[in-house]
Amino acid sequence: MYTTNLNFDKNKKESGKVEALEGGPEAEAFQAKLDQDLMVEPKDWMPEAYRKTLIRQISQHAHSEVVGMLPEGNWISRAPTLKRKAILLAKVQDEGGHGLYLYSAVETLGVSRDEVVALLLNGTAKYSTIFNYPTLNWADIGAIGWLVDGAAIMNQIPLQRCSYGPYARAMVRVCKEESFHQRQGYEIMLAMANGNAAQKEMAQDALNRWWWPSLMMFGPPDDNSPNSAQSMAWKIKRFSNDELRQKFIDVTVPQADVLGLKIPDPDLKWNKKTSHYDIGEIDWDEFYQVVKGNGVCNRDRLRARNDAHQNGQWVRDAAMAYDEKRRKRAA
Repeated sequence: MYTTNLNFDKNKKESGKVEALEGGPEAEAFQAKLDQDLMVEPKDWMPEAYRKTLIRQISQHAHSEVVGMLPEGNWISRAPTLKRKAILLAKVQDEGGHGLYLYSAVETLGVSRDEVVALLLNGTAKYSTIFNYPTLNWADIGAIGWLVDGAAIMNQIPLQRCSYGPYARAMVRVCKEESFHQRQGYEIMLAMANGNAAQKEMAQDALNRWWWPSLMMFGPPDDNSPNSAQSMAWKIKRFSNDELRQKFIDVTVPQADVLGLKIPDPDLKWNKKTSHYDIGEIDWDEFYQVVKGNGVCNRDRLRARNDAHQNGQWVRDAAMAYDEKRRKRAA
């Protein structure tokens, strides 16, 4: 989907010449392009801060897709029916593909996949906090599809109009597949909510545990999100954290009503004046604790990714050896 052979002039960047142009005519022309809703392509001039912001956001998005395979992959062999196994297997495979699209997109910004993956493996780079919560039973797989993937869609649909072309184009297929994931999760919750008393109780318990972490997926409140304003000015983001969170709440609460499940928020109520739902206070202390690496599954997730990377070394070595052999034959 993307090319990594873009011949970036690293010497130019390291010499400081790029930074010197940040406030010059190039920067003005760059912002004018964004104001016209034109896309930025890999070889176009861009401010160094814009490039770094995209590297951080796209790589963290890729990490989230790959780490997100872990809580669900754990349930493939334990899914209740063969049909459920096949659907969940396809979903987990999709998530791995999303990670590959996004790692390819971030390479167009002049960094290698190895660089950004190394930052994940050593714990420097972040991924979505939602994946540091455990999946305790089958209902959690439904809640993840319904709530987590639903929140992801709410975040990702506007990214199809992101100002950076490779990122925006990657989101087109990702959003289509995430829509399938959300429907799959909701169908699981619907089946359990309409099942026996024990199954409905499991569905309610899963909703209780995943509701608040899903709201945290949109990031901290706008007044405590230092990067949002600049990302919106650059049209990387089209909506603020709080706007996206509110959209998600307004869509999801009626869905819970259809399921016959109760949102675990005693302060939840419809506000006629704003035509939105009001909610209780989000525990942002919990959010920041998970960001810092103190979530229930933080260490397990990083250990699993490091083990997979190390166990796959022979595959990478074999691929490199084959490529070298093929080039020698061609020569």
